[in-house]
Amino acid sequence: MAGSSLSLSSVLTTLSNKLLVPHSNELTRPAAVSLCNPIACSRETNVNDGSNCKRRLLLLGIGGLTSNLFPASPLFAEEVPKNYRAFVDSEDGYSYYYPSDWIDFDFLGHDSAFKDRYRQLQNVRVRFIPTDKKDIHDLGPMEEVIYNVVTHRYTAPNQRANILDMQERTVDGKNYYTVEFALTSPNFACNSFATIAIGNGRYYTLIVGANERRWKKFRNMLKVIADSFKMLDI
Repeated sequence: MAGSSLSLSSVLTTLSNKLLVPHSNELTRPAAVSLCNPIACSRETNVNDGSNCKRRLLLLGIGGLTSNLFPASPLFAEEVPKNYRAFVDSEDGYSYYYPSDWIDFDFLGHDSAFKDRYRQLQNVRVRFIPTDKKDIHDLGPMEEVIYNVVTHRYTAPNQRANILDMQERTVDGKNYYTVEFALTSPNFACNSFATIAIGNGRYYTLIVGANERRWKKFRNMLKVIADSFKMLDI
């Protein structure tokens, strides 16, 4: 549906569900796909997620209306770090920060994604799958869970994985695992952070990464994104 044909009521409904806020066996393992694959990371058409695409494009086009149309919300009370924006999806139950100069794009099989305007491999994306688990602890010890996720889900057959660090954090009673890892293939290498969590009957995964050559320079900036991921009650 063209944006010009949307009624104000439909716009308000859409905005209330998914907001871009400016600065101020359910765990089936699919075949591993390289997180460093330039073709996969540049994919900007998600044929299975047209509704989300249209919804995000609508929000980007009229995001300036949100400050006037909606009252202050506790979701937005926390100050967003300088040079970042907050992505808040109250419908699907999660939020995170991303650099304010990154742009929205479609990453196949993911619910939301943003990338650097000029370096497409420098990006963040979030996906989730259904689960009957209640907490990330239900999957097992952090070391075991992270090892299995990195080696079996994030690493392609021609790649070597190196887990650099892993951390656990608890925010508002919700638990998160975050891992820093590197993937190396004969022709390419990249580094990433992945944050995983379980809530709302969903297993969430946020991945943010960059080319290995740029990792040292941008690591701290990307860590802010990984650590910002939060589940919202829905």
